[in-house]
Formats: sequence, structure tokens, C-alpha cells
Amino acid sequence: MADLNDIAVFVKVARYGSFSRAAHSLGMPVSTASRKVTSLEEQLGVTLIQRTTRKLSLTAQGRAYYDRCSEPLAHLLDAEQALTETQRKPEGLLKISVPVIFGQEVFYEFISDFLKAYSEIQIDLFVTNLFLDLVAENIDLGIRFGELKDSTIVAQRLGKSVRYLVAAPGYLRDRALPTNPEDLKDHRCVLLNGRNGEAEWHLISGRKSVDVRVSGSVSSRDFDAVSAFTYRGHGIGLLPSTYCDEQIERGALIRVLPDWSSPEIFVHAVYPTRRFLPLRLQVFLDALKAWKSPLWLPLH
Repeated sequence: MADLNDIAVFVKVARYGSFSRAAHSLGMPVSTASRKVTSLEEQLGVTLIQRTTRKLSLTAQGRAYYDRCSEPLAHLLDAEQALTETQRKPEGLLKISVPVIFGQEVFYEFISDFLKAYSEIQIDLFVTNLFLDLVAENIDLGIRFGELKDSTIVAQRLGKSVRYLVAAPGYLRDRALPTNPEDLKDHRCVLLNGRNGEAEWHLISGRKSVDVRVSGSVSSRDFDAVSAFTYRGHGIGLLPSTYCDEQIERGALIRVLPDWSSPEIFVHAVYPTRRFLPLRLQVFLDALKAWKSPLWLPLH
């Protein structure tokens, strides 16, 4: 198959009727334009342009070839320009996956403000705690808490989270407060992703750390449910600070073992590749990083 670049130069020369004008339009030396047309003729085995010192003219084969090539080439250039324009202007569909913790008014307000600022962008939002395959599901961006197991995806840190041990006053009323993490074994706990009524909590205090196996009668896959049952007195919960700071301040929850907490858990924006990042995704990433989110703590 003939070189597409050579074809493009030939079409330009045929259209202008001049090597020099075509070369100027393409931003290349006249000698390069002439060489590319000659190369095309050699590839095709025909003479496309008759050259004299005063003028040039298309041969019959050259005219037929030009008539067949010029329109498809114009379509290719239009398609390339359309892609380039899309990269220069934030528009199109963004498919975004977020955990269930984001299914609340404060995040919907952020999305609403973003859509008002970028009216040519549309958002398809997946609210799920499943770690969807970004490539297989054709998802542009996901937000994830904790350790990232897929090393092939690109990740940017947005913030961090830390979890506190908390309980409702009603639960603690007739029970002794834990004085060390081992005492948690003697308490009912509200579990996240527990199995067979048990879970393992990794806790730190300064440089000390401990893994404690706890148990309870309620387990869930999302923090909304864990916090709801903790508030209702079903046991001690290990909740993100953003879920319980306000309740601790007004006495609806009591922080248990205040010197102990989870390690810092980082929040990441993840996406399949850093190459040719669409502008719609870039502006969304910028908005996420600038957002003073109540769903995580700032990095500094």
C-alpha cells in the first residue's frame, strides 16, 4: 500500500498545481514535496504528474488517482481535526466509579457544580463497593480507599482517611470501657466485611501496632450500614473520622481507646492510562484535587 503521507503531498500538489505552493502550505522544502511525489509514482508504477520547467500537469492516471484519493483523504483529515478539537475542549462522556460512601448529598453537589462549569461533559456514575475492572467496564476514573492491588492502573492521591473506635453511650452504659485493644475481644463489634461474624482490626498507637480479632452480630460491606448499627448501640465500630467526628463532638458517639486508631488509609483517583488523557478527564481530576472534600482528610 502506498504511503499515506506521500498521497497527501500528491493531493496538495495536484490541488495547487504547483510544487512550491504545495510545499509552502505543508511547511516543507520543495525538494521534499517533489521527492514524495516521485516516491509515490515509483510505488504505484505510473506517472502521476508531467513536469516541465514552466508548469506541471496531471496525467490521465494522475487525474483519476486524484479524484479517488482527495475525498477520502479529506475525511481522514476531518476525523483527525475532530479528535484534536476534542482534546482541546472538555466535552463528552465520563464514566466514573465511586464507593458507596460517596452516595450522599455532598458528593452529588460536587458533581452538580462540575457539570454546571463544564456543560459539554456528561457523567455516567457507578456507586458501588465492587472494584470494577476499569478497562473491561470502559470506566474513565474510579475513586478507591486503601491499598491498590492492580499495579497496571495509574493512581493519584486525593487525601487520606483514619478510622476511630466508637460506640453509642447506650451500648457502653452497663459495660466496662476497654482499656487496651485486647479488651475488644470481650465486646460486640459492628464489622465491615466480616466473615462468619468475625473480622481482624489492625490498630496503631504511635509506633505500637496490634491485630485484634473481633466479633459481632452485624456485618456489612459499606460504612453507612456499619455506622447506622453502631449509632443504634449494636457494638463498637471502627469508623472513618469523617463519619463520626461530629457525633463524638455532640455526644452521640463516644470514642473508645482514643490513643488507638487505624493506620492512615489513602484515597486515590485511579484511571487506566496516563497516555493521551482526554481533556474532560483532566479537568475532572483537577476539580477532584481542588475539592475540599468532607469524605477524606487533606494530605498535609
